[in-house]
Parts: sequence; C-alpha cells; structure tokens
Amino acid sequence: MRKKTVLAAAFVAAAALTLSACGSSDDGAKKPVADVSTQADTKAATVLDQPFTKPDLVLTDTHGQKYDLREETKGKPTLIYFGYTNCPDVCPLIMSNIAIAKKSLPKADQDKLQVIFVTTDPERDTPASLGSWLKAQDPSFIGLTGDFSTIQAGARQIGIGIDPPKKQKDGTVDSMHGSQVIAFSPKTDKGYLVYSEDTSPDDYAKDLPKIIKGETP
Repeated sequence: MRKKTVLAAAFVAAAALTLSACGSSDDGAKKPVADVSTQADTKAATVLDQPFTKPDLVLTDTHGQKYDLREETKGKPTLIYFGYTNCPDVCPLIMSNIAIAKKSLPKADQDKLQVIFVTTDPERDTPASLGSWLKAQDPSFIGLTGDFSTIQAGARQIGIGIDPPKKQKDGTVDSMHGSQVIAFSPKTDKGYLVYSEDTSPDDYAKDLPKIIKGETP
C-alpha cells in the first residue's frame, strides 16, 4: 500500500473524472477514485493537506428514522463509504475488510468507531433491505438512504462522484460510484484520510487505533 499526500481540491478533480462501476465487467479496468498518483510511502492512506468537512446530509437510517450525519457523528471517529447492497464485488469487499479490522480492536475502541454506509441506489436499498445487508457485515454499521439527488450532492462535498443507477439490457443494474472510504477525526470532525478499495483488513487494523484517537497514521 502507499501513502499519498494530496490537496483536497486536486482530489475532488480526480474524483469527478473517475468512477468505479460495481458489478460491470466492462469497467473492470477503471481505477478507484482514491487512487491518486502521488509521492509513495509504505502506508495505506491518502493524506489530504486540506481536509474535507463532513457532508451536510440528513437521511433515513435502517430503522426508518431521520439521521443527521453531522450531528450524530460529531466528535466521533467516523468512516464514510458510498455504495449499494446489490454490488457483487467492491462494496461488500470494502465493508467486510472494515468489519474484520474493527473486530481486532479492543471493545472500547469498537464502540467509539462509527462506520457509515450511504447507499448510491436508494430506490432498491430500502431501510429494511439496507439494514439486513449491513447486519451480515457488522450489526453496528449505520446504513443511510434517501433521495438520490440529496445523496449525490452530499457525496460531492467529500470528492465522491456517483451517477444514477442504470438498468442494463440483461436486467442488471449498475451503480457508478467512487470507491473510496473517508476517515474523519473525532477531534476536528474533518476528513484527512482516504482509503481505496485495495486497502486490506491489516491496513485498516493498523490505522484505526490512531484514527480513533484523532491522530494521523
């Protein structure tokens, strides 16, 4: 894995140009949004010189309740990912990797960490279906759904591009979306760290203790 230091503005520009298509073999050669070519090191994260502010999102959680993302995660170490439950590859892999790493933490740290999964396919990802899918990953993961345009606008605030889901001729539905995970500090509520779909459970396990303390890995 590589450590990269980039400006948030440059990251947003890269995000606007590159999306991952979950479950679409035609797009398999595309790089994830977070794969920004910069100075290399041995660490997993892309470190932003100018961090992101948490997206201003008020959506619906898996219990059908209103969820104000900024208010609910204020002062808490938070990982945010945009994806969809019908994705056959990237989305379940990323969430599984985070779940595995989270289980390696002391119980007190597990309780502090907030993992937010925002659907990019709200028409199919109802609160109930989203909740069922996430429960299989980790019951503590928070799933959010709502109006697509609201979700898309919120994703753009942290450099993540998503397109409306498209139905293919064979009946499958592709959701084009950035595959990065943004980590937010509990001290500042700013997102300094970006992880790509290539980040392993070991990579997360090494970084999460520092993220939970508000430190940069």
